[in-house]
Amino acid sequence: MPKVLISDQMDPKAAEIFRARGVEVDEITGLSKDELIKIIGQYDGLAIRSATKVTKEVLDAATNLKVVGRAGIGVDNVDIPYASSKGVVVMNTPFGNSITTAEHAIALMFALARQLPEADASTQAGKWEKNRFMGVELTSKTLGLIGAGNIGSIVADRALGLKMKVVAYDPFLTPERAIEMGVEKVTLDELLARADFITLHTPLTEQTRNILSRENLAKTKEGVRIINCARGGLIDEAALKEGLDSGHIAGAALDVFVTEPAKESPLFGTSNFVSTPHLGASTSEAQVNVAIQVAEQLADYLVSGGVTNALNMPSLSAEEAPKLRPYMELAEKLGALVGQLEGEDIKGLSIETEGHAAELNQKPIVAAVLAGLMRVYSDTVNMVNAPYLAKERGLDVREVRHDREGDYQTLLRVTVTTAKGEHSVAGTLFGHKAPRLVELFGIKVEADLKGTMLYIVNEDVPGFIGRVGTTLGTAQVNIGTFHLGRRNMGGEAILLLSVDQDVPEPVMWEICRLEGVKTVKQLRFL
Repeated sequence: MPKVLISDQMDPKAAEIFRARGVEVDEITGLSKDELIKIIGQYDGLAIRSATKVTKEVLDAATNLKVVGRAGIGVDNVDIPYASSKGVVVMNTPFGNSITTAEHAIALMFALARQLPEADASTQAGKWEKNRFMGVELTSKTLGLIGAGNIGSIVADRALGLKMKVVAYDPFLTPERAIEMGVEKVTLDELLARADFITLHTPLTEQTRNILSRENLAKTKEGVRIINCARGGLIDEAALKEGLDSGHIAGAALDVFVTEPAKESPLFGTSNFVSTPHLGASTSEAQVNVAIQVAEQLADYLVSGGVTNALNMPSLSAEEAPKLRPYMELAEKLGALVGQLEGEDIKGLSIETEGHAAELNQKPIVAAVLAGLMRVYSDTVNMVNAPYLAKERGLDVREVRHDREGDYQTLLRVTVTTAKGEHSVAGTLFGHKAPRLVELFGIKVEADLKGTMLYIVNEDVPGFIGRVGTTLGTAQVNIGTFHLGRRNMGGEAILLLSVDQDVPEPVMWEICRLEGVKTVKQLRFL
């Protein structure tokens, strides 16, 4: 039974879901780093919020860990590259608090438009300064969205309901999606020049860091109001204060800061500045939603292999997983075969699918091929870290999908490029579930790839199979199956035979010395 640790405070429904799905769960919160390191080795999954830091030291101690699930969007507290190198899937729940965060952005926009925090403080102080607080309407104003993903699209929908005009800057926003959202796609400079309100909904990356820099803030429309409920670091906070002090920026509202907790900031006390302590996801509904989602996602992965909202491997729904599993098994076996035969000489590879395989999600199939292939370099490789290992080795990986009809209802071909040229292997599924090799380096051969096998290239001469059988029998090595193929009569032939145990090295040398033998290799398949 898989075992999961919930190490941060989370809604009780998360533990209930794990237990209902047949996953053992421990709820131990408030652990120090050393305490977490001491116990993490016994868990297959780790469910966290923002308090737990999944560092290199924690991951090194997590010898059984398969997946980390973050109940929320931000994963700054997880060392994703190192988790990937260790073969650990990292997931988040990007949609559980989307509405809550979008609503908070709208609330801050209203607060700025009508100076609500200052008016409240003044009124409660008994001043009744009715003429001091002259607000602006949102109707007919232009809202500039920086980031038009899930949260940004919800903000756009709410803003359109308020009769605002919405312009959006997002390099990934297609014209068709912009029309569907009812927004105008613009450049960043156009947005800065036209927007009465600007709200940010983008992750913090090297491309987005300080996207509202001093230079870009100077390009904004006079009297602009700026809201950030996304990530600290998107705005140059010092330049923002200068803009507020000069009056060029009429107001700003931040829910996030470069340094958090933000116990002090030069922005605090600035006129027309509103701040909240990272409350974007802080509603009871959102807390329940992200807890439920992270539990469902981790349980899907540990129980059925489903991968949802993973940040370091292709997504694979719980419904897709059973259907794709035999194709992924075939892919892994073909990758393992070509990896063991060509090994260190591989410079690049092409993964081709046709028939039923071409209609499926290709990413898990490609990852499975790489997992099999890269096992020749590492005994801890899996679908998570295989693409990273391939990239480290500089392998050029190509995907090709064919819609042609061939000899098989489904076919998967893996072609590797080496200094000697290109070599390919191909396989299919018998009965839609049993992986079977059908071609090896241009020679037709049918074989099951499992257990320990001998790969022998030899001249096609009479009596050769008998001599191989005699050599193995004399050494008390039992043969399971023989699989034969040849280019033409009397030419080069391939023999794949399964054996019940590893063949000792002295016996391998005896086979090498048999007349007509060109190559002998021992192969192992999971």
